[in-house]
Amino acid sequence: MAETVTNWAGNITFLAKELHRPHSLAALGALVADSANVRVLGSGHSFNEIAEPGPGGVLLSLAALPAEVDVDSAARTVRVGGGVRYAELAGHVQAHGLALPNMASLPHISVAGSVATGTHGSGVGNGPLASAVREVEIVTADGSTVVIGRGDERFGGAVTSLGALGVVTALTLDLEPSFEVEQHVFTELPLAGLDFETLETVLAAAYSVSLFTDWRAPGFRQVWLKRRTDQPLPDFPWAAPATEKMHPVPGMPAVNCTEQFGVAGPWHERLPHFRADFTPSSGSELQSEYLLPRRHAIDALYAIDGIRDVVAGVLQICEVRTVAADEQWLSPAYGRDTVALHFTWIKDTAAVLPVVRRLEAALDTLDARPHWGKVFAVPSAALRARCPRLGDFRELARTLDPEGKFANAFVRDLLAD
Repeated sequence: MAETVTNWAGNITFLAKELHRPHSLAALGALVADSANVRVLGSGHSFNEIAEPGPGGVLLSLAALPAEVDVDSAARTVRVGGGVRYAELAGHVQAHGLALPNMASLPHISVAGSVATGTHGSGVGNGPLASAVREVEIVTADGSTVVIGRGDERFGGAVTSLGALGVVTALTLDLEPSFEVEQHVFTELPLAGLDFETLETVLAAAYSVSLFTDWRAPGFRQVWLKRRTDQPLPDFPWAAPATEKMHPVPGMPAVNCTEQFGVAGPWHERLPHFRADFTPSSGSELQSEYLLPRRHAIDALYAIDGIRDVVAGVLQICEVRTVAADEQWLSPAYGRDTVALHFTWIKDTAAVLPVVRRLEAALDTLDARPHWGKVFAVPSAALRARCPRLGDFRELARTLDPEGKFANAFVRDLLAD
């Protein structure tokens, strides 16, 4: 029986009439080898058609594969299956007294899908989640497996790959000793008078920093500082400490957010904004995100402030974070220390898309790269100009997938000569 397959938010209904869920690597390899076009859905937390295989294509989920999490305490690494989500991975890693360097705000997303699209956490010294990857295992077009690790000249294109090289069945990640984090929340940081130097100091005030605003007024309603307890407690004179537990979206109950008020806890229970045992929404939202050189951060904020009446009308919340430069060719943070501007919109595509275009026009001169899994309207020609290693990735895709089995309209448009 045909099924209706959507992404998590429900704004994309895939043309594929079945979501294939192989239970073994052998079955996966056979399915890939016998199919003309394949895309992997991951946990479905993409808001555009990056996972759409097109008519007659195979849409694939890895959720039924064995949920492998193999920690090597001596080497401080973990090998994790392609269908595993961060919450599950983090618990196993913590049980061995180890930690991932960083996590995204949601622990519910898949590891393979997150690194493939350039997803990140926050912190001036923290690269995207792909920065922790040291080796990737990919089932290629003929059903065989290729392993690409650091030191391989192909590695720069192998992790943040948009699913265009094959099906990622396992990743090996670097770990570090476990650490604890305190979360401190402040309120009402004004934009007026905020200059580049002050903003840089604010964004570097803790291991991970997030600024939240609904753009209904200039400035930030909340600032979340996540301090490693082995690092100094920052002085933060720019905003007042929160007097009650906060949710990033004004008016939403904070009970399912991670612990605040400086209560120390393990890294995986503080770095995300939301508890792992709670799904923070029903998907009633759309998301966009733009990553710019950090030197443009203050100009970007004032540019958005100039159209905030337009933005605020369809916005639930905007989050500002930092990401350290990385070396993945298609990473939005490739080659530059980055500021990330994330927008959670209302779930109304017709109302949101014109605002997205206005926003992109406001940021047009600031070399903004969109998150690959979010809603954006930047033309592919402009994206190609903003991705200096796109040509190298195009050649890698042609080498590993010469017939374009893992390409779709999204990928073909981006990689067009």
